[in-house]
Amino acid sequence: MSNNETRTAVITGASSGIGEATARALAADGYRVALLARRVDRITALAEELGKGAIAIEADVTNRDSIVAAAGRVQEEMGGADVLINNAGVMLLGPFTAEQHDDYRHMIDVNLLGAITTTEVFLEQLKEDGGDIINISSVAGVRARAGNGVYAATKFGLNGWSESLRQELLPDVRVTVIEPGAVATELPNHITHAATRQGVVEAYRQVEVTPDDIAEVIAFALSRPRRLALHEILLRPAGQEL
Repeated sequence: MSNNETRTAVITGASSGIGEATARALAADGYRVALLARRVDRITALAEELGKGAIAIEADVTNRDSIVAAAGRVQEEMGGADVLINNAGVMLLGPFTAEQHDDYRHMIDVNLLGAITTTEVFLEQLKEDGGDIINISSVAGVRARAGNGVYAATKFGLNGWSESLRQELLPDVRVTVIEPGAVATELPNHITHAATRQGVVEAYRQVEVTPDDIAEVIAFALSRPRRLALHEILLRPAGQEL
């Protein structure tokens, strides 16, 4: 148990995977958690499981009005956000063709613009008492490969924006970027390109890194003294790339 009983963490994409695991980890550390996601049934069940100090808020990071409404609830019901974890993301891999254009735009809207919009909306709350922003990126943000070009572009963009934001917001807000390799989540199931999905789903069956592993790193990063210049944590298991 840490000494973070009064801190409130807002987690996007909290209905599954890294977001869900992080909610559990931070709740165990004494945080109040605001669970943001589109799948309200899942986050409602999670909030009930976590008990007092957790609330479920239906929100879509691609819809600014939705995020503004969520921020209003966090302010009213929890006194504002101390931590923002930009976790919502999609990984729609496949060859670069015109047929995939909807996937490209969706990834940009969620992975990059969604994080930017959510941060912009919550920023004043985070500045109030010295907050934290944690952006969930990927090893694809430093090394692209065939078939993940636009996904990688969103993560390269997230990394560049985060570094600029880190320099701009210190010392009021600490910005941390986490770049996992492949993590055993449901992300591959959302791939629309059939041949790519089959291969990635099969590869992910061999993945040993779990959402709980990443949640542990997030909790560790938040536990570090703010005087430390901890702005990036890399998780790149040998031989694993996104």
